[in-house]
Amino acid sequence: MQDARETGLALDPKFDTNGLITAVVTDVATGDVLMVAHMNQQALALTIETGWAHFWSRSRQALWKKGESSGHMLEVRDIRIDCDQDAVWVKAAPAGPTCHTGARSCFYRRVGPEGLSRIDPAD
Repeated sequence: MQDARETGLALDPKFDTNGLITAVVTDVATGDVLMVAHMNQQALALTIETGWAHFWSRSRQALWKKGESSGHMLEVRDIRIDCDQDAVWVKAAPAGPTCHTGARSCFYRRVGPEGLSRIDPAD
């Protein structure tokens, strides 16, 4: 038996009990992971409709357009959804640093035997 959500071509996101879906954002040019965030139905719809990344802030309990206050917006170039439609992959062109710390990516530290080391200094 085939599951239409897993094999079909209809967008049918499987939001969690909080109404959220995980979103992984990568740089369309380099493939580097820039950030991981969450989207609710409205954030996903706005991202698809506008071509600019929108997310749901769990801490603020509010919708936000990435870079709206900093100017470091994410121009969406491609959106993919995984096999069971519970996570999305956003390929974007960043307009500056993605991380709120000023780093190019939120993944600016490497984990090693001695602890953390910085690999992408903040601006």
